Amino acid sequence: MEFLTLNNGIKMPILGLGTWDLHGEQCIKAVTAAINEGYRLIDTAQMYKNEEEIGYAIKNSGISREELFITTKLYSPSHSYKLSQKGIDNSLRNLGLEYIDLMLIHEPYKEALEMYKALEDAYKAGKIRAIGVSNFNENFYKNFVASCEIMPAINQVEAHVYFVQTGLQKLMKEYGTKMEAWAPFTEGRRNIFAEKILVEIGTVHKKTSAQIALRYLVQKNIIVIPKSSKIERLKENLDIFDFKLSQEEMQRIETLDEGKSLFNWY
Repeated sequence: MEFLTLNNGIKMPILGLGTWDLHGEQCIKAVTAAINEGYRLIDTAQMYKNEEEIGYAIKNSGISREELFITTKLYSPSHSYKLSQKGIDNSLRNLGLEYIDLMLIHEPYKEALEMYKALEDAYKAGKIRAIGVSNFNENFYKNFVASCEIMPAINQVEAHVYFVQTGLQKLMKEYGTKMEAWAPFTEGRRNIFAEKILVEIGTVHKKTSAQIALRYLVQKNIIVIPKSSKIERLKENLDIFDFKLSQEEMQRIETLDEGKSLFNWY
C-alpha cells in the first residue's frame, strides 16, 4: 500500500474501500473481506446509513485500531454547531470507535462553516485525527478556506478519467488540501471497463482497464475509494502497486478528460 501525508502529518492510505449503497450483511461481509485482503482505509458517511455495520466489521476484524483509517461525513441534519457536535458523537458511537481518522462535511451546505467549526473543535479534542470537506468545487472551496482556522486535509470529490478536476487539485495544493476521488469507475455512467485506451494500456502491463484507471489517479496523487462487494474485484482494485504508467501513457489517458461532471453534482 502507498500512503499520502496529509497537511497535519497524518499518513492516509492512497486506496481504500468506498461503502456507498452497502447495507446490512452485504456491508459487513464486504468490509470484512476488504480488511482481510489488506485494505486499511474504509470510507463511509452518515448519509449512507451503514456506520453500525462498518463498526461491527471493524470490531471483529482482528486488526488493531491503529492500522485502520476510518472516514465518515456529517450531512444536512447536522446543520448547526451543536447539531454537528452531536453528529460527531453519534458517528463515534455508531462506529464503536474512540476516535475517527478523518471526518468531512458531505456537501457545501449553507451552514458549512458552522459545521466545520464543530469539526475543528473535535479535532483539537482528539476525537478526530484529520478534518475536511466533500463535493466542494473551486468556488466553494476557495471561499470556504478563507474562513477556516484549520485547513481541510481532504476534499473528496467526483474524479475519474473523464473528469479529473486538474484545476481544483492545483488550487487545493496551494492550501495543502489533498484530493480524494469518489466514483473512480463512474458508477456505471460510462463503460470505463471497455474504454479502448485503458484496455490497450492494460494489455501492455497485463492489467485490467479498471486497474489502469485507478493507477492513473494514484499517480496523480489522488486518493481513490472504489466500491465493491465482490472478493475478486476487491483483490483486483488493490493490485495496482506493482507497476507504473509511463509519461506517454499518462498523457494518452489525459485525452479522455471531458472536463465536466457525469453526475451534475456541481
